[in-house]
Amino acid sequence: QAVITNTSLISKKIMMKFAIASLLLASVNAFAPSQVAKTATSLNVNELELGVTEPLGVYDPLGWLDSQPESFERRRAVERKHGRVAMAAVLGNIVHNNHIVFDGYLSPSNDLKFSDVPTGVGGFLTIPAAGIAQILLFFALVELAWMPASKYDGDYGVGYFGTNLDPEEKVRKLNVELNNGRAAMLGIIGNFASEAVTGQSMYEQYATGHISPF
Repeated sequence: QAVITNTSLISKKIMMKFAIASLLLASVNAFAPSQVAKTATSLNVNELELGVTEPLGVYDPLGWLDSQPESFERRRAVERKHGRVAMAAVLGNIVHNNHIVFDGYLSPSNDLKFSDVPTGVGGFLTIPAAGIAQILLFFALVELAWMPASKYDGDYGVGYFGTNLDPEEKVRKLNVELNNGRAAMLGIIGNFASEAVTGQSMYEQYATGHISPF
């Protein structure tokens, strides 16, 4: 009976990882933009044309582009940055829910190992206050000095994984980034909501076959 149970658990874990991998591949394809128009040899991107998804086109139901045109650049910068944070959050959530963690201690003084942090949103509550303060301090440094929020174009001079892209390819990847960022923002908030409703983390929902949020 024990052998059957262990085999069943291993099978469920494999199914969960396969489902997550399939979901990631599908999301990349689903949110890849259609072929963009040819651009000039020097990149001169119209931000209004980035992230445009048919059939909505330029989606501005509140008419802010007409009433508050000066605010668009900042709002686009906020959208781009929140999308990047959300993509990192989704990836981190998937990795942690597969129990892939660092070796050693998160807090030696509290005898807390990385492997002791539970999956799901509740894991954040196990981080000591000093650890949370360090996280906030690091992001304050990023926000104010390394990748300042005042730099609205989101280009911090590091290239694409250290590679400078040609103008047309850069426009395509900027479109992909915006759309994937939007999907990630919906995905991570949906994950939080699902945990709150079901009381189970992503891993627990897949392991028990309970993937409905109701």
